[in-house]
Amino acid sequence: MAGFADSSVILLAGLIAGMMNAAAGGGSFVTVPALIFVGVPSVAANMSSTVALYPGSIASAWVFRGRLRTVLAIPIWALFLSTLAGGFGGALLLLFTPNSAFDRIVPWLLLAGSLAFAFAPAIGARLQRHFRPNAAFLLAVQFVLGIYGGYFGGAVGILMMAVWSVLGLGEIQSMNGLKVVLVAAANTVAVVCFAVAGQVVWRVALEMMAAAAAGGYLGARLSLRLRSSQIRAAICVLNFLIAAVFLWTRR
Repeated sequence: MAGFADSSVILLAGLIAGMMNAAAGGGSFVTVPALIFVGVPSVAANMSSTVALYPGSIASAWVFRGRLRTVLAIPIWALFLSTLAGGFGGALLLLFTPNSAFDRIVPWLLLAGSLAFAFAPAIGARLQRHFRPNAAFLLAVQFVLGIYGGYFGGAVGILMMAVWSVLGLGEIQSMNGLKVVLVAAANTVAVVCFAVAGQVVWRVALEMMAAAAAGGYLGARLSLRLRSSQIRAAICVLNFLIAAVFLWTRR
């Protein structure tokens, strides 16, 4: 019964996370806590989560393939390579992080990501009045976001879109395609590093992967039908609930 219960948690978390990542982001807020809940050590849970959510990103990218937009006329391949390089740095950083240290970091990463998801667009709108970034700035920020994506990744997609909001792109739907591709870039190299390091718990990762792929496709379809405000409100509530539970249980 315990195995069935664990599998149910893993599958449901994967489905919800895949839908969240396709709609706006924050899927790892669900998958990492779920994997820790079923007994996977925290660093391995983060790595297994990254691997599990990767096919969902690809499924979502397929849905958005005709909606990609450039930012500041920067070629998509340049943004992709910058994010890819950052993802490699973040993955290496995670590989050298002890479980004990990551256990202490996770609740605060969840809280920081929740706050970023909720308030980054508003902050971006304010910054837009006073600051006009150039192409070099955007590529540097994509590299830093790639590091965060390779290390943890919670709300990395919404952080990307907050930066792009400063450049005048405000609607979630208009940025989702590019966001999904660049999050996949950060995750691509991370997945390879984690697999080579042998720290992925493949049994749970593969279960979650199937559910996340289905969720990624469904979430992308759903996001094309819902308003940005509806998507953001639902995910904000879920993110803060999960962050609050983790902060409470890890006291």
